[in-house]
Amino acid sequence: MIESSNNPSIRFAGFTDPWEQRKLGEVVNSFSGGTPDVGNGAYYGGTIPFIRSAEINSEVTELFITQEGLNNSSARIVKKGTILYALYGATSGEVGIATLDGAINQAILAIVPQYGNDAFFLVGWLRREKQQIISTYLQGGQGNLSGGIVNGLLLHVPSLDEQQAIGSFFSHLDDLITLHQRKYDKLVVFKKAMLEQMFPQEGESVPRIRFAGFTDPWEQRKLGELAQRVTRKNSDNESDLPLTISAQYGLIDQRLFFNNQVASKDMSGYYLLRKGEFAYNKSTSVDSPWGAIKRLTQYEKGCVSTLYICFELIGADPNYLVTYYETNRWYKAVQMIAAEGARNHGLLNIAPDDFFGTTLSVPPSAAEQQAIGSFFSHLDDLITLHQRKLELLQNIKKSLLDKMFV
Repeated sequence: MIESSNNPSIRFAGFTDPWEQRKLGEVVNSFSGGTPDVGNGAYYGGTIPFIRSAEINSEVTELFITQEGLNNSSARIVKKGTILYALYGATSGEVGIATLDGAINQAILAIVPQYGNDAFFLVGWLRREKQQIISTYLQGGQGNLSGGIVNGLLLHVPSLDEQQAIGSFFSHLDDLITLHQRKYDKLVVFKKAMLEQMFPQEGESVPRIRFAGFTDPWEQRKLGELAQRVTRKNSDNESDLPLTISAQYGLIDQRLFFNNQVASKDMSGYYLLRKGEFAYNKSTSVDSPWGAIKRLTQYEKGCVSTLYICFELIGADPNYLVTYYETNRWYKAVQMIAAEGARNHGLLNIAPDDFFGTTLSVPPSAAEQQAIGSFFSHLDDLITLHQRKLELLQNIKKSLLDKMFV
């Protein structure tokens, strides 16, 4: 494991004694469980939570076993607060603290600190060492860990008071990370719901949730009525920034996205895109089954492949259109055109003229477009804020795990 001395780089005031090296099995007691016969229905559907390795950090379990199932198997009961360590499969090396009383199977090692040792301190150390443990004992991702391996791990331990100080610190940090994760998750779910409710459903002309003061039915408009194509070339090498479209991150520097690789060093034949303009990438992904449409906001200008369809707006609010293309409503229009192209040419494709012929559902009032666009723009800013806070806290935790343990 990571060792430089018997003292960590960062330490709480008042602690000066060197840490002692011990085997984990010398400071904890541990045991694994088992699985009741899955073919016996009398063993399942009871009231005892059956914790599996993917659930060691969960407050709920998918399965419950009966007392009969517990009595007739090697499953073992663990109490809330027990350290749970995943031994098998994709979750190998994951660690958590049980949030409920329940039974464990053979894929989990229950770890109970002996007197004079702190559970949260040990959890922090095990999380810090996860990658080292996996690379040492699960080379190539093959095989499983065992109780013998885990108990034989060498660690340095300070006094109980210092363990408790460190353990409490990381416990509070984990609570803060969880808080921001939940806020972020709630905002993402809220946005998804609003994207459904603030645009008309199929066959309807008004949304189910609407800002006060707007009553007119929405209109069906072709993109070509709201935008015009951009085909200017980077012939004078006005920009040396190669851009690519990511469904998740938008229009971004191609070199960063593809590990400093670019499709072509000569970008004079690329389209020159300016801030505020849009580009459509026909390449499909899980998030964008008919390609992604993104607006350039991060840079003043950049170059995109001529395989992209670029355009600027002449009759719609840009934030509204950004939001509209985050819904799946336009997919049906482009899907029909692409399917027709497949029948005619044997491939899924969409020509620029067909793309600008796709139909959008649009509020007739510019003020309503702006209200919707502004609402989702502010919501995106809030989501990004919590995402950055979450990433910052996770990075702080990672750094401190390295510096506060020996």
